[in-house]
Amino acid sequence: MRDKGFTLWFTGLSGSGKSTLARAVETELKKRNYLVEVLDGDVIRTNLSQGLGFSKEDRDTNIRRIGFVANLLSRNGVIAIVSAISPYRSVRNEVRNMTENFVEVYVNTPLSVCEARDVKGLYAKARSGIIKGFTGIDDPYEEPLNPEVVCDSEKETLEESVAKVFTALIEMNLLVGGG
Repeated sequence: MRDKGFTLWFTGLSGSGKSTLARAVETELKKRNYLVEVLDGDVIRTNLSQGLGFSKEDRDTNIRRIGFVANLLSRNGVIAIVSAISPYRSVRNEVRNMTENFVEVYVNTPLSVCEARDVKGLYAKARSGIIKGFTGIDDPYEEPLNPEVVCDSEKETLEESVAKVFTALIEMNLLVGGG
């Protein structure tokens, strides 16, 4: 059971808490001796998708690349945790369809909360027109229709969200209960 890989895909707006939740889940999985690799959207853009812009085509290419790497890891027994905005439903579904064990976690945080958390000032730059095509402002974020897990970082503690993810993974027989 412990060699069963899967892809745990965290999606949501910038500032929703995806990376924080992904890292907390990673920590818990490692405590239980699972093989885990985190593919963070910002890190991937710097290293694997350097040179891509933020057009729909470039964003889709970026997500396909992340999905390809996650699939390679998961089919070799690693739990691949992806934390990426991945704003478009169709390309998330493409990745789902090419991945044997794909678990979508929607970090559903209101835009106003994401803007209030924005330490980089990206939302303010997008609202003032300095940044064009920013997800949630002048570019769409297409919410998942049937994610396996929905977390709300405004209403849930980090620990509650982690527990919700683990409960789903155990119910899906991807993790052993009681860890």
